[in-house]
Amino acid sequence: MNTTSPEATPAAPGRIVLLTTSHRVAPGLLSWPAWQALHSADSVLCADGAHPQLPYLREAGIRVTEAAPTAEELVDACAGGRTVVVVATGEGEPALTDGLARLAGSGRVSMPELELLPASYDLPGARLLDLVQVMDRIRAECPWSSQQTHKGLAKYGIEEAYELVEAIEEGDRDELREELGDVLLQVVFHARIAEEDPEAPFSIDDVAGTIVAKLIHRHPHVFGDETATTPEEVKEHWLRTKAIEKRRESVTDGVPLGQPGLALAAKLASRVRTAGLEVPLPKTDGIGYELLALAVRAEAEGVDPEAALRAAGRAYRDAVRAAEGLEG
Repeated sequence: MNTTSPEATPAAPGRIVLLTTSHRVAPGLLSWPAWQALHSADSVLCADGAHPQLPYLREAGIRVTEAAPTAEELVDACAGGRTVVVVATGEGEPALTDGLARLAGSGRVSMPELELLPASYDLPGARLLDLVQVMDRIRAECPWSSQQTHKGLAKYGIEEAYELVEAIEEGDRDELREELGDVLLQVVFHARIAEEDPEAPFSIDDVAGTIVAKLIHRHPHVFGDETATTPEEVKEHWLRTKAIEKRRESVTDGVPLGQPGLALAAKLASRVRTAGLEVPLPKTDGIGYELLALAVRAEAEGVDPEAALRAAGRAYRDAVRAAEGLEG
Protein backbone atom coordinates (compact mmCIF):
# COMPACT_ATOMS: atom_id res chain seq x y z
CA MET A 1 0.00 0.00 0.00
CA ASN A 2 1.26 3.48 -0.92
CA THR A 3 1.69 5.43 2.28
CA THR A 4 3.33 8.48 0.72
CA SER A 5 1.49 11.63 1.83
CA PRO A 6 0.23 13.89 -0.93
CA GLU A 7 2.06 17.14 -1.58
CA ALA A 8 0.87 19.98 0.64
CA THR A 9 -1.20 22.57 -1.17
CA PRO A 10 0.69 25.88 -1.17
CA ALA A 11 -0.94 28.57 0.92
CA ALA A 12 -2.88 31.17 -1.03
CA PRO A 13 -0.84 34.39 -1.35
CA GLY A 14 -3.72 36.60 -0.23
CA ARG A 15 -4.72 40.08 -1.33
CA ILE A 16 -3.48 43.65 -0.82
CA VAL A 17 -5.93 46.51 -1.28
CA LEU A 18 -4.49 50.01 -1.51
CA LEU A 19 -7.36 52.32 -0.55
CA THR A 20 -7.03 55.89 -1.80
CA THR A 21 -9.19 58.84 -0.79
CA SER A 22 -9.50 62.48 -1.81
CA HIS A 23 -8.90 65.18 0.78
CA ARG A 24 -11.30 67.35 -1.23
CA VAL A 25 -14.25 65.16 -0.25
CA ALA A 26 -15.62 65.18 3.30
CA PRO A 27 -14.06 62.35 5.40
CA GLY A 28 -16.32 59.35 5.84
CA LEU A 29 -17.94 59.68 2.42
CA LEU A 30 -16.54 56.52 0.87
CA SER A 31 -17.77 54.33 -1.97
CA TRP A 32 -19.72 51.15 -1.22
CA PRO A 33 -16.90 48.90 -2.61
CA ALA A 34 -14.52 50.66 -0.21
CA TRP A 35 -16.73 49.96 2.81
CA GLN A 36 -17.12 46.35 1.69
CA ALA A 37 -13.35 45.93 1.41
CA LEU A 38 -12.79 47.52 4.82
CA HIS A 39 -15.38 45.39 6.61
CA SER A 40 -14.23 42.12 5.03
CA ALA A 41 -10.47 42.69 5.47
CA ASP A 42 -8.46 40.60 7.87
CA SER A 43 -6.33 43.64 8.67
CA VAL A 44 -6.54 47.38 7.98
CA LEU A 45 -3.34 49.43 8.19
CA CYS A 46 -2.58 53.14 7.96
CA ALA A 47 0.80 54.80 8.34
CA ASP A 48 -0.70 58.18 9.33
CA GLY A 49 -2.28 58.18 12.77
CA ALA A 50 -3.82 61.58 12.02
CA HIS A 51 -5.40 60.51 8.72
CA PRO A 52 -8.77 62.32 8.49
CA GLN A 53 -10.58 59.10 7.60
CA LEU A 54 -9.57 57.16 10.73
CA PRO A 55 -12.17 58.54 13.17
CA TYR A 56 -14.94 57.65 10.74
CA LEU A 57 -13.58 54.18 10.05
CA ARG A 58 -13.35 53.44 13.76
CA GLU A 59 -16.83 54.84 14.31
CA ALA A 60 -18.04 52.32 11.71
CA GLY A 61 -16.43 49.50 13.69
CA ILE A 62 -13.29 49.13 11.55
CA ARG A 63 -10.19 48.30 13.57
CA VAL A 64 -7.29 50.24 12.08
CA THR A 65 -3.68 49.57 13.06
CA GLU A 66 -1.22 52.43 12.74
CA ALA A 67 1.69 50.84 10.87
CA ALA A 68 3.97 51.48 7.91
CA PRO A 69 5.06 47.99 6.79
CA THR A 70 7.69 47.36 4.18
CA ALA A 71 6.68 45.56 1.01
CA GLU A 72 8.12 42.29 2.37
CA GLU A 73 6.25 42.64 5.67
CA LEU A 74 3.01 43.36 3.84
CA VAL A 75 3.38 40.32 1.61
CA ASP A 76 4.05 38.17 4.70
CA ALA A 77 0.92 39.60 6.37
CA CYS A 78 -1.16 38.29 3.46
CA ALA A 79 0.11 34.71 3.81
CA GLY A 80 -2.58 32.09 4.11
CA GLY A 81 -5.05 33.94 1.91
CA ARG A 82 -5.47 36.95 4.17
CA THR A 83 -6.66 40.33 2.87
CA VAL A 84 -4.87 43.45 4.06
CA VAL A 85 -6.26 46.91 3.30
CA VAL A 86 -3.78 49.80 3.37
CA VAL A 87 -5.43 53.19 3.82
CA ALA A 88 -3.12 55.35 1.74
CA THR A 89 -1.82 58.67 3.00
CA GLY A 90 -2.04 61.83 0.94
CA GLU A 91 1.21 60.98 -0.87
CA GLY A 92 -0.22 57.66 -2.07
CA GLU A 93 2.40 55.34 -0.45
CA PRO A 94 5.03 55.57 -3.25
CA ALA A 95 7.71 53.76 -1.23
CA LEU A 96 5.39 50.84 -0.56
CA THR A 97 4.16 50.53 -4.13
CA ASP A 98 7.71 50.78 -5.47
CA GLY A 99 8.77 48.02 -3.08
CA LEU A 100 5.90 45.78 -4.16
CA ALA A 101 6.81 46.36 -7.80
CA ARG A 102 10.41 45.32 -7.12
CA LEU A 103 9.26 42.16 -5.35
CA ALA A 104 6.91 41.28 -8.19
CA GLY A 105 9.63 41.86 -10.73
CA SER A 106 12.13 39.64 -8.91
CA GLY A 107 10.11 36.51 -9.62
CA ARG A 108 11.23 35.02 -6.28
CA VAL A 109 8.08 35.81 -4.31
CA SER A 110 4.56 34.51 -4.67
CA MET A 111 2.81 37.86 -4.79
CA PRO A 112 -0.62 38.55 -3.34
CA GLU A 113 -3.32 39.92 -5.57
CA LEU A 114 -2.84 43.68 -5.77
CA GLU A 115 -5.79 46.06 -6.08
CA LEU A 116 -5.94 49.84 -6.19
CA LEU A 117 -9.35 50.88 -4.87
CA PRO A 118 -10.31 54.58 -5.06
CA ALA A 119 -12.66 55.14 -2.13
CA SER A 120 -13.60 58.70 -3.06
CA TYR A 121 -13.22 60.77 -6.18
CA ASP A 122 -12.74 64.44 -6.91
CA LEU A 123 -15.79 66.18 -8.30
CA PRO A 124 -15.39 68.64 -11.20
CA GLY A 125 -14.00 71.87 -9.79
CA ALA A 126 -12.42 70.14 -6.79
CA ARG A 127 -9.03 71.77 -7.41
CA LEU A 128 -10.69 75.13 -6.72
CA LEU A 129 -10.70 74.08 -3.07
CA ASP A 130 -6.91 73.73 -3.26
CA LEU A 131 -6.68 77.22 -4.74
CA VAL A 132 -8.72 78.66 -1.87
CA GLN A 133 -6.51 76.91 0.69
CA VAL A 134 -3.31 78.09 -1.01
CA MET A 135 -4.65 81.64 -1.15
CA ASP A 136 -5.51 81.52 2.55
CA ARG A 137 -1.96 80.56 3.43
CA ILE A 138 -0.38 83.10 1.11
CA ARG A 139 -2.56 85.85 2.52
CA ALA A 140 -1.54 84.90 6.05
CA GLU A 141 2.18 84.27 5.51
CA CYS A 142 3.43 86.24 2.50
CA PRO A 143 4.74 89.74 3.38
CA TRP A 144 3.59 91.17 0.04
CA SER A 145 0.23 89.43 -0.35
CA SER A 146 -0.80 90.10 3.25
CA GLN A 147 -0.61 93.87 2.63
CA GLN A 148 -2.58 94.03 -0.62
CA THR A 149 -5.91 95.84 -0.97
CA HIS A 150 -8.67 95.84 -3.59
CA LYS A 151 -7.43 99.17 -4.92
CA GLY A 152 -3.81 98.03 -5.03
CA LEU A 153 -4.70 94.90 -7.01
CA ALA A 154 -7.00 96.66 -9.49
CA LYS A 155 -4.27 97.27 -12.07
CA TYR A 156 -3.31 93.58 -12.06
CA GLY A 157 -6.88 92.61 -12.86
CA ILE A 158 -6.79 94.82 -15.94
CA GLU A 159 -3.38 93.49 -17.02
CA GLU A 160 -4.43 89.87 -16.61
CA ALA A 161 -7.64 90.46 -18.57
CA TYR A 162 -5.65 91.91 -21.47
CA GLU A 163 -3.19 89.03 -21.37
CA LEU A 164 -6.10 86.60 -21.48
CA VAL A 165 -7.52 88.35 -24.55
CA GLU A 166 -4.10 88.21 -26.21
CA ALA A 167 -3.83 84.47 -25.56
CA ILE A 168 -7.28 83.94 -27.09
CA GLU A 169 -6.42 85.97 -30.17
CA GLU A 170 -3.06 84.23 -30.58
CA GLY A 171 -4.72 80.81 -30.33
CA ASP A 172 -2.09 79.52 -27.87
CA ARG A 173 -3.83 76.82 -25.80
CA ASP A 174 -1.11 76.53 -23.16
CA GLU A 175 -1.00 80.28 -22.74
CA LEU A 176 -4.79 80.40 -22.58
CA ARG A 177 -4.86 77.90 -19.72
CA GLU A 178 -2.23 79.85 -17.81
CA GLU A 179 -3.90 83.23 -18.32
CA LEU A 180 -7.29 81.85 -17.25
CA GLY A 181 -5.57 80.79 -14.03
CA ASP A 182 -4.14 84.27 -13.56
CA VAL A 183 -7.58 85.83 -13.98
CA LEU A 184 -9.04 83.28 -11.57
CA LEU A 185 -6.35 84.18 -9.04
CA GLN A 186 -7.51 87.79 -9.10
CA VAL A 187 -11.05 86.70 -8.23
CA VAL A 188 -9.91 84.46 -5.37
CA PHE A 189 -7.46 87.08 -4.09
CA HIS A 190 -10.09 89.82 -3.96
CA ALA A 191 -12.57 87.48 -2.27
CA ARG A 192 -9.97 86.55 0.34
CA ILE A 193 -9.30 90.23 1.07
CA ALA A 194 -13.04 90.85 1.33
CA GLU A 195 -13.31 88.32 4.16
CA GLU A 196 -11.35 90.73 6.35
CA ASP A 197 -13.68 93.69 5.84
CA PRO A 198 -15.03 94.52 9.32
CA GLU A 199 -18.20 96.16 7.99
CA ALA A 200 -19.35 94.06 5.02
CA PRO A 201 -17.28 90.88 4.72
CA PHE A 202 -17.94 88.26 2.07
CA SER A 203 -16.13 85.12 0.94
CA ILE A 204 -15.44 83.22 -2.26
CA ASP A 205 -18.54 81.14 -1.50
CA ASP A 206 -20.61 84.33 -1.46
CA VAL A 207 -19.08 85.34 -4.79
CA ALA A 208 -19.87 81.95 -6.32
CA GLY A 209 -23.36 81.92 -4.83
CA THR A 210 -24.11 85.34 -6.30
CA ILE A 211 -23.09 84.40 -9.82
CA VAL A 212 -24.91 81.06 -9.62
CA ALA A 213 -28.14 82.83 -8.64
CA LYS A 214 -27.62 85.39 -11.41
CA LEU A 215 -27.01 82.74 -14.09
CA ILE A 216 -30.09 80.77 -13.09
CA HIS A 217 -32.27 83.89 -13.04
CA ARG A 218 -31.00 85.13 -16.40
CA HIS A 219 -31.47 81.76 -18.10
CA PRO A 220 -35.19 81.13 -17.72
CA HIS A 221 -35.06 79.12 -20.95
CA VAL A 222 -32.73 76.65 -19.18
CA PHE A 223 -33.93 76.70 -15.57
CA GLY A 224 -37.49 77.96 -16.04
CA ASP A 225 -40.48 77.84 -18.35
CA GLU A 226 -39.27 80.28 -21.00
CA THR A 227 -38.12 79.13 -24.43
CA ALA A 228 -35.25 80.35 -26.57
CA THR A 229 -34.07 78.71 -29.77
CA THR A 230 -31.67 81.36 -31.10
CA PRO A 231 -28.78 83.34 -29.62
CA GLU A 232 -30.80 86.51 -30.20
CA GLU A 233 -33.65 85.22 -28.05
CA VAL A 234 -31.19 84.26 -25.32
CA LYS A 235 -29.71 87.75 -25.37
CA GLU A 236 -33.22 89.22 -25.18
CA HIS A 237 -33.96 87.15 -22.06
CA TRP A 238 -30.66 88.23 -20.55
CA LEU A 239 -31.16 91.93 -21.15
CA ARG A 240 -34.78 91.86 -19.97
CA THR A 241 -34.00 90.13 -16.68
CA LYS A 242 -30.91 92.28 -16.20
CA ALA A 243 -32.97 95.44 -16.64
CA ILE A 244 -35.46 94.22 -14.03
CA GLU A 245 -32.66 93.34 -11.60
CA LYS A 246 -30.79 96.61 -11.99
CA ARG A 247 -33.87 98.83 -12.41
CA ARG A 248 -31.99 101.00 -14.85
CA GLU A 249 -33.41 104.17 -16.28
CA SER A 250 -31.21 104.31 -19.37
CA VAL A 251 -29.75 101.72 -21.71
CA THR A 252 -26.39 103.33 -20.95
CA ASP A 253 -26.58 102.50 -17.25
CA GLY A 254 -23.96 99.98 -16.24
CA VAL A 255 -21.65 100.65 -19.20
CA PRO A 256 -18.18 101.20 -17.68
CA LEU A 257 -16.82 104.47 -19.03
CA GLY A 258 -13.25 103.54 -18.08
CA GLN A 259 -12.92 100.84 -20.73
CA PRO A 260 -10.90 101.45 -23.94
CA GLY A 261 -12.50 104.02 -26.23
CA LEU A 262 -13.38 101.79 -29.16
CA ALA A 263 -14.84 99.15 -26.86
CA LEU A 264 -16.87 101.84 -25.08
CA ALA A 265 -18.24 103.20 -28.36
CA ALA A 266 -19.14 99.71 -29.57
CA LYS A 267 -20.86 98.85 -26.27
CA LEU A 268 -22.98 101.99 -26.39
CA ALA A 269 -23.87 101.32 -30.03
CA SER A 270 -24.85 97.75 -29.12
CA ARG A 271 -27.14 98.97 -26.33
CA VAL A 272 -28.76 101.50 -28.69
CA ARG A 273 -29.27 98.97 -31.47
CA THR A 274 -30.64 96.30 -29.13
CA ALA A 275 -33.10 98.78 -27.62
CA GLY A 276 -34.30 99.81 -31.09
CA LEU A 277 -33.48 103.47 -30.53
CA GLU A 278 -32.72 105.97 -33.29
CA VAL A 279 -29.85 108.04 -31.97
CA PRO A 280 -27.95 110.27 -34.41
CA LEU A 281 -24.20 110.56 -33.94
CA PRO A 282 -22.93 113.90 -32.63
CA LYS A 283 -22.31 116.31 -35.50
CA THR A 284 -18.89 117.43 -34.34
CA ASP A 285 -15.57 117.45 -36.16
CA GLY A 286 -12.48 115.74 -34.77
CA ILE A 287 -10.67 112.44 -34.88
CA GLY A 288 -12.50 111.19 -31.81
CA TYR A 289 -15.86 111.57 -33.48
CA GLU A 290 -14.55 109.97 -36.66
CA LEU A 291 -13.41 106.99 -34.58
CA LEU A 292 -16.83 106.93 -32.88
CA ALA A 293 -18.53 106.69 -36.26
CA LEU A 294 -16.19 103.86 -37.30
CA ALA A 295 -16.84 101.99 -34.06
CA VAL A 296 -20.63 102.30 -34.48
CA ARG A 297 -20.35 101.11 -38.07
CA ALA A 298 -18.19 98.14 -37.02
CA GLU A 299 -20.66 97.12 -34.31
CA ALA A 300 -23.55 97.30 -36.77
CA GLU A 301 -21.61 94.97 -39.10
CA GLY A 302 -20.87 92.49 -36.31
CA VAL A 303 -17.20 93.45 -35.97
CA ASP A 304 -15.50 94.07 -32.63
CA PRO A 305 -13.65 97.33 -33.36
CA GLU A 306 -11.25 96.86 -30.46
CA ALA A 307 -10.23 93.39 -31.69
CA ALA A 308 -10.04 94.61 -35.27
CA LEU A 309 -7.71 97.44 -34.29
CA ARG A 310 -5.54 95.05 -32.27
CA ALA A 311 -5.27 92.77 -35.30
CA ALA A 312 -4.29 95.73 -37.45
CA GLY A 313 -1.82 96.82 -34.79
CA ARG A 314 -0.14 93.41 -34.82
CA ALA A 315 0.11 93.56 -38.60
CA TYR A 316 1.68 97.03 -38.28
CA ARG A 317 4.12 95.69 -35.66
CA ASP A 318 5.17 92.91 -38.04
CA ALA A 319 5.66 95.45 -40.81
CA VAL A 320 7.87 97.55 -38.53
CA ARG A 321 9.98 94.51 -37.61
CA ALA A 322 10.28 93.59 -41.28
CA ALA A 323 11.48 97.11 -42.06
CA GLU A 324 14.09 96.66 -39.33
CA GLY A 325 15.21 93.39 -40.89
CA LEU A 326 13.82 91.32 -38.01
CA GLU A 327 11.64 88.26 -38.03
CA GLY A 328 7.93 88.68 -37.22
